[in-house]
Amino acid sequence: MLDKQLEAVMQMAADQGAPDFSDLEPPECRAFFRDFVTSVDLPQGDVDVDNRTIPGPGGDLAIRIYKPKGSGPHPILMYFHGGGWVIGDLDAYNGVASNLAEKAGCVTIAVDYRLAPEHPYPAAVEDCYAALEWAAANAGEIGADAGRIAVSGDSAGGNLATVCAMMARDNNGPKVSYQALVYPVTQTKTGGFPSYDKYGEGHLLTNRAMDYFRKHYLDGASEPVDFRADPLNHGKLADLPPALVLVAGFDPLHDEGIAYAEKMNEAGVHVVLADYPAVAHGFFMMGGALEASRQAVDQAAGAIRRALAA
Repeated sequence: MLDKQLEAVMQMAADQGAPDFSDLEPPECRAFFRDFVTSVDLPQGDVDVDNRTIPGPGGDLAIRIYKPKGSGPHPILMYFHGGGWVIGDLDAYNGVASNLAEKAGCVTIAVDYRLAPEHPYPAAVEDCYAALEWAAANAGEIGADAGRIAVSGDSAGGNLATVCAMMARDNNGPKVSYQALVYPVTQTKTGGFPSYDKYGEGHLLTNRAMDYFRKHYLDGASEPVDFRADPLNHGKLADLPPALVLVAGFDPLHDEGIAYAEKMNEAGVHVVLADYPAVAHGFFMMGGALEASRQAVDQAAGAIRRALAA
């Protein structure tokens, strides 16, 4: 049964004539998403905030650094926002990122990576990995500990987080110690799992929207799609960091998230799977309206704090 608080949010959106993401051009889609998310997001956590730009593969890359109270050095949490690689920004995820910083006790770096279709695959993952490398190299300057790093993100951001962990492992990059993946996109196709058939209409994220996001992200790719877009089908999942994989019951991505958790576990990675059965895709950033969202943020933050404890 669908969470009653989420039902109320969905009814509010329907009463306001909320369209399917796929019915909008990307600029309008971004504005709609930002307005919707900020209306249900958590209040900003009790942290210090520093907006800055760093060098990125495509030029200046905006990041937002959330610093918890107390003396450091604190662990590092890289947070990559969701939005199908097409929508989402630092403001839309301010509540989530700042609360994770406060609750996990981490210097949390949210990355305003380049979006498709203006910047298709692999621009987003290149930006996120560059930000991870920057954080490790500049940890002392920001009061952080480069020896304790976690990566996290929701939906497309969960995809980017686990792919960055793979790239760090494979390229002798920064030592990533934990992954917190929230209903991650783990494959490049839409479908192939029962949850797409069950929940692909009427529950915030639709199959049409997933087709829209994937089309914008992958069209124009300058090389064949590889694990950087398709982590579920990576040939080597061994030696990835331990992970929390959090999934939502009424979500087309529910089953592929579970499949990724199971595949990592079979490869010897310690994985905790958290299934929130009464909510839908997108609930994680609705802490201003949903108790289930606040519980999930607390669970993720607690797992990260424990994993990175000195």
